[in-house]
Amino acid sequence: MQTSTATHSQPVDKEVTYRSAVLSDVRKLSVLYTQCYIHAYAIDGVSDEYANFITRQFSTERLSQAVSEHPGNIIVAEYDGNLVGVVEVAFDQKCPLGELVAPELNKLYVLQWFGSQGIGHRLLQESERLVRSKGEKQMWLWAWDQNPRAIAFYERQGYRVVGPAPCPMEQNDYVNIVMVKQLS
Repeated sequence: MQTSTATHSQPVDKEVTYRSAVLSDVRKLSVLYTQCYIHAYAIDGVSDEYANFITRQFSTERLSQAVSEHPGNIIVAEYDGNLVGVVEVAFDQKCPLGELVAPELNKLYVLQWFGSQGIGHRLLQESERLVRSKGEKQMWLWAWDQNPRAIAFYERQGYRVVGPAPCPMEQNDYVNIVMVKQLS
């Protein structure tokens, strides 16, 4: 297991552990997803469009269903009994570019206070291990084009840019960068 720090300057004395999400995590997952999404995407504040998306996508009902119907597809990073990061994989997803149908790295979020400590890297490794265990050879994702830090992170992990794709919401289309990785 990997040791982590809560801030860049103050070491912590506990380990970050990684495990599959369970139903008792759902409320914490809802808050974690919401906080990370707002931090990453609400650069102009929380619009009605974002609020509608967040309340649907990160509802405890949807997350309970995801954990129940697809056990193991959501992996959490836990520090001192608290969730600090999460990765979610959706299998058999049609990539918006080309003909690829493969697992999608649906979400990878780490709380800001726990960033730059290897937690995102480890969550990504855990998701790739899950995908390989199911016999899959590649995984795709899309990252918002206004998030160069995320794009650079995925490129460092071996994901290659396929191209831009629109991500329609209620009133607006956002541009995401589609990326794919061949898994060994």
